[in-house]
Amino acid sequence: MRVFIYSRKSVCTGKGESIENQIEMCRQYIFAKVSGADDTSVTVYEDEGFSAKNTDRPQFQQMLRDARRQPPDYIVCYRLDRISRNVSDFSTLIEEFNERGISFVCIKEEFDTAKPMGKAMMYIASVFAQLERETIAERIRDNMLMLARTGRWLGGTSPTGFTSEKLQELIIGGKVKTSCKLKENPNELRAVDTMFERFLELRSVSGVSKHLIKQGIKSRNGKYYSLLGIKQILQNPVYCIADKDARDYFTAQNSDVCFEEKDCSDKYGILAYNKRDYKKKHAPRQSMDKWIIAIGKHKGRVPGKKWVAVQNIMEDNIPTGKKPAKTHNDYALLSGLIYCDKCKNRMFAKQRSGKGANPDLYDYVCGSKLRGGTSLCDCQNIGGRQADDMVYECLIKYADESSSIFKLLEKLKRDLQGQARETPINSIETRIKKYSEETENLINTLSQGNLGSAFIQRVNARISELDDELSKLIKEQERLQKDANLSDEKMQADTLAEALSRLKDGFPGLSIYDKRALVKLLAEKIVWDGTDLHVFLGSGE
Repeated sequence: MRVFIYSRKSVCTGKGESIENQIEMCRQYIFAKVSGADDTSVTVYEDEGFSAKNTDRPQFQQMLRDARRQPPDYIVCYRLDRISRNVSDFSTLIEEFNERGISFVCIKEEFDTAKPMGKAMMYIASVFAQLERETIAERIRDNMLMLARTGRWLGGTSPTGFTSEKLQELIIGGKVKTSCKLKENPNELRAVDTMFERFLELRSVSGVSKHLIKQGIKSRNGKYYSLLGIKQILQNPVYCIADKDARDYFTAQNSDVCFEEKDCSDKYGILAYNKRDYKKKHAPRQSMDKWIIAIGKHKGRVPGKKWVAVQNIMEDNIPTGKKPAKTHNDYALLSGLIYCDKCKNRMFAKQRSGKGANPDLYDYVCGSKLRGGTSLCDCQNIGGRQADDMVYECLIKYADESSSIFKLLEKLKRDLQGQARETPINSIETRIKKYSEETENLINTLSQGNLGSAFIQRVNARISELDDELSKLIKEQERLQKDANLSDEKMQADTLAEALSRLKDGFPGLSIYDKRALVKLLAEKIVWDGTDLHVFLGSGE
């Protein structure tokens, strides 16, 4: 008999259904309803501080991995929404549990998927759980709209050029809501003004970057502005004056504009709400038809006509055509592998251009130099084909069976083979956890007081037995881990030996991506110092 208990709480507080209470109620249910279940058959998984909007929770994912390796008889939770409020996710999970013969039990609603009616009712309940989540989301948006009309900054990282100042206001239903006001940072705003002016002149984000570097203009963290950082500043409506041109632009983009033409200002800036989709990973920027546009309480910097012109130029700069832009080239061997010794930045392959240039030739150029010119890094470029050939010639020397690195790998494999012992890997970690929990429970029992002396003696004797068992298990765990490490080392040695063999026998016929993978296996680091190319092998040579 094996039982998994899963417990989740979205916010770490001492109120409501604590994780401890959820687990205890699940235990009581199991011991009462499941024949043969005891503490030894129960494994507990806890997630605190995670919502149910998706299943991307560390302990929940660990439970699924364990269930796929060795399915339990039951997975038990306190309430249905502890698992998920998404119908699609929930349906997929239940189907997987059924395929693996796992009964899913929800004790609060008293659903058991082992029974047809329990399975049907659980699906119905999951629909209502998702409806509740979507209702909450809609309510949040309504509140956001109401807050947007106040023109207050809602908090978070303040945009470049501003700091956030907390205020107290009566906003909704007589309730005191905390809002914020953007306060100007003159030094940063001068940098913002420069970005807009130079972009309209140069029509290039990289051109703006190089200008800022030449002028020594840095961000609030003391570093030069990244290309992405500059682009985000140029696209942020917070700097745009809320005039008629700005309103007409956002209206044309189907944004939810919260002010009328008569409310347009030649002074105040714009605040845009709901710009990012926080339900998705990395919170990507949403299309403008989902934005909520309001007049802020801060001063605008850029007239609407000028700000709109910047957006149009950026739109025109987006590459068009049938073929998407390549994120990685398919010609340079050391792409992603070679570094500049002067600034420690990665070097990039750049095809030669200009009149009479051979498009098949390329150079490796320092990333800092590409971004800011020689004022940021003056490391000399290195010819791409020259560098690729040098690295290949360096590595091919070690592909011969008489080479020092080949002999070293063979010796390492023999040594590891002799050290390796066959040891069964079983549930030793589970047993350690079980004995540790039992020890803790017994100690907690002793701390309650008012216990008979005979009972205390039995408990102390059991604690001593558990301590002895734990010591043995921990030693065995260390031994098994050592053997596992030996196995990993042997696998690495085998992999390197195979890589050397492939380098010798069939390297020219491999794809550029397979070639890079081989070089990455053999070379720990490749560094160009402006004069010499240094190849550091994984063996330390």
